[in-house]
Amino acid sequence: MSATPSPEIEDAIGDDGPSACVMAFNANDPSGGAGTAADLTAIASVGAHALPVVTGAYVRDTTEIVDHFPFDDEAVTEQARVILEDVPAQVFKVGFVGTPENLSAIAEMASDYSDVPLVAYMPDLSWWEEDKIDLYQDACTELLLPQTTLLVGNHSTLSRWLLPDWESEKSPSARDIAKAANAFGVPYTLVTGIPLPDQFIDNVLASPTAVLCSEKFERFEAIFTGAGDTLSAALAALIASGTELNEAVTEALSYLDRCLENGFRPGMGHVLPDRLFWAQPESDDEEDGALSSVETDFEVPPIPPDTNWQKFCDRP
Repeated sequence: MSATPSPEIEDAIGDDGPSACVMAFNANDPSGGAGTAADLTAIASVGAHALPVVTGAYVRDTTEIVDHFPFDDEAVTEQARVILEDVPAQVFKVGFVGTPENLSAIAEMASDYSDVPLVAYMPDLSWWEEDKIDLYQDACTELLLPQTTLLVGNHSTLSRWLLPDWESEKSPSARDIAKAANAFGVPYTLVTGIPLPDQFIDNVLASPTAVLCSEKFERFEAIFTGAGDTLSAALAALIASGTELNEAVTEALSYLDRCLENGFRPGMGHVLPDRLFWAQPESDDEEDGALSSVETDFEVPPIPPDTNWQKFCDRP
């Protein structure tokens, strides 16, 4: 029996499935809330294919992170480079990768693929030892941010990291944070969770010179695990699929809002986003553990045959 598929089968295979691929660097999360699990489900949900590179593993439940065991940088590098020789990636997405050495390895690889946009997400690291946080974030500013096209993070996390000496009584704006990120080479920054009156939060895409778009949402009372990874992975997938940057941000935020509205609590801790909410059977009654079950107008964007990142950068 021949292991080589016939031309007809090859043609059929080539016509099906997503053509946009996102290489996602992240740690495994056994709760399924964040990390690689979030990347895989969010990227697939919005119509792209994930190339997951596991950088380590959390020890955690749905309430807290107890520990983290990183892979060495050689293991991370080999995972990425071998699959990239076979499958091209349209976007790199970098979550928490555990060590400065892994950040260095990813930055070196990204520089070899400088035409591929890189979306970097900085999570809340308050569970970690302070000296490790400082070393990790210093390495990120020096090594990864110069390769980063779009930085994503919560307002408080990015403010503490990028503007540690901020002295004004008024909290930094999204443009202030974008300016600080741009000092290390980042052209675009998406700042999430900016507090607004009446239980609303703002999410702002900014460059050093302008606010490019903003989306306001009502704050949920629940505590979530994995919201940032979900948003940044979906955003990376939409960009990989050829969606213009402003539109990709709007679509990704809308998608995250629907994931959180349909969030569920599988254990005794935090609520997890339902990244496959659209696949649930329709019901007149809310499912147990769901925060809501209203309809969504989120649509997977078409994937053009050729994607030119320059058009995103040229947009005012």
